[in-house]
Amino acid sequence: MNVKVIVKGMAKGSILIAKNPLNFLGGIDKKTGIVHDKNHDLFGKSVGNKILAFPFGIGSSVGAYTIYSLKYNKCAPLAMICLKADLTTASGCAISNIPLVVANKNDYDSLQQDKEVVLDAVTGKIL
Repeated sequence: MNVKVIVKGMAKGSILIAKNPLNFLGGIDKKTGIVHDKNHDLFGKSVGNKILAFPFGIGSSVGAYTIYSLKYNKCAPLAMICLKADLTTASGCAISNIPLVVANKNDYDSLQQDKEVVLDAVTGKIL
């Protein structure tokens, strides 16, 4: 699967797929990586050490610092896959050195929950 690279890097791990956009500032505990937004489909799950797939980020631009805090607290995603790269997610991944790619809708829809993949955000491939 070919993807557009936003933040370069490599990651290997299992995919965690969200159906809904994520609000990093208001929806994820920055000390644990657990989604605490009761209205989100990932409620109660940890984004830590997963390749996180979600449509796009929403909410305040301060969410970029939440992504950085997740990395600092060792509970950040290994990498992120989005349908569109919003400024908050892109800047948060950039300052945290978390690979970020954008997939087209068909490829995104073919992602499988918990599947082990290699995300090559240098050449733009998910293997």
